[in-house]
Amino acid sequence: MAESPQETPQVTYETRRRVLLLAALPIVAFEGWTDATLSEAAKVCVIPQGEIQLLFPKGRIGLLEAFSDWADEEMLTRMAGADLAAMKIRERITFAVRTRLEVLIPHKEAAQQATSLLAVPVFGPLAAKMLYRTVDQIWRGIGDTSTDFNFYTKRATLAAVYSSTVLAFFSDETEDHGETWAFLDRRIANVMEFEKVKAKVRGAAQKVPSPLGVLSALRYPNPTAKGR
Repeated sequence: MAESPQETPQVTYETRRRVLLLAALPIVAFEGWTDATLSEAAKVCVIPQGEIQLLFPKGRIGLLEAFSDWADEEMLTRMAGADLAAMKIRERITFAVRTRLEVLIPHKEAAQQATSLLAVPVFGPLAAKMLYRTVDQIWRGIGDTSTDFNFYTKRATLAAVYSSTVLAFFSDETEDHGETWAFLDRRIANVMEFEKVKAKVRGAAQKVPSPLGVLSALRYPNPTAKGR
């Protein structure tokens, strides 16, 4: 079935953005996330310079965001081919984070430069937004459907795990990134242990009488106890 005229321009737009992004990544490794890099990538793709503004109105920052979104999409595509239902929740999270980082391996230098740029205070809100999108995609990708307070605590916890693992990833010079995966396993284990402890504390707290109830009983003793 042929696409409608309304759909075709959108497909072309997204495709050209993707082509320009992928052409820019090898250049970023040497030149950084700059508007000049974007311009050079357009030459490689034979995309008119005047079209850059149309494809990336925010220039290098828009390109950087597109890189993060592309990595998220690639992660979800790879995850879709895995039997997540056969995995425990801990295994799903580990698999998802590892998959996201494996997507970055061919573009590790570009990813590291992106992280360095986002560490600049002025880009703090953008960095937080991109990190949130990634961890949200991970949770949704492994089948999480929570909507209560856990929705936020899960994402905050995973953001900490993911961020620390990314730093380990950048400093890992082993050929198979074995140090990174070992670090990730330890971080996930720490989180799961904390959750077990928290659950035990919560369970114990439910068995402890309410302080207000105890004080109320002391202040207003049972009337039937008089005269005993």
